[in-house]
Amino acid sequence: MRLGSVNYETKGKVAILTLDEPTKLNALTSGICEGVLAGLVRADADENIRVAVITGSGDKAFCAGADISGFELEPEKGRKFLAHALDVLSAPERCGKPVIAAVNGLAYGGGFELAMGSDFIIASDRAKFAVPEIQLGQLPGFAIVRLHNIVGRAKAKELSILGDPISAAEAERIGLVLRVVPHDTLMANAMEFAERIAAKPRLAVAMAKSFYNRGLGGDEGRIEIERDPRMLLQQRPADH
Repeated sequence: MRLGSVNYETKGKVAILTLDEPTKLNALTSGICEGVLAGLVRADADENIRVAVITGSGDKAFCAGADISGFELEPEKGRKFLAHALDVLSAPERCGKPVIAAVNGLAYGGGFELAMGSDFIIASDRAKFAVPEIQLGQLPGFAIVRLHNIVGRAKAKELSILGDPISAAEAERIGLVLRVVPHDTLMANAMEFAERIAAKPRLAVAMAKSFYNRGLGGDEGRIEIERDPRMLLQQRPADH
């Protein structure tokens, strides 16, 4: 089934969402955003589904993020843009069922954050992770209030302020990634893990996800910084 630019299929108790715009490195186009939102809602509502897996098509990228370099910022447009982006990136957290990101390549910017919002990341040994927005004089949105809870404050600052990519092995070392596997075995490993989760009592799994996700900074009173249009401001050369 095609939902926007996402292929949605089920295998047993597992829903698989494949971001499918490989010529754009599976960037967060409107089609992919639409598909992620619709796919996770569908998986959540399906009583036969216990776990969702998100991955990217092709061998190069999981998701290369969104291209906002030419974004014409007006306060209201910026607010709407960020609110929609936040809805997409936080969709794995809102899903009542566990979500696994099977990261098959580049996970940059919004792609990094989509994976980070998932409950578990299983990464190909070819995967790379980065929040490179600083290169455009911008800041990552969703990662600003999430990343330090996962990797610690100093590492989160380093990743955000330098914007340099890190390898899958480094991402595993700092606790961002659950495990790294050979590229050709990525989906087999992700599915094996998903099926193990799917075999556990459904209510207990849902409660565990809910309890552990508390305190992430995801309530409306604590994520307004992510909606601030100033997050998209490109600095003038004189500002550097």
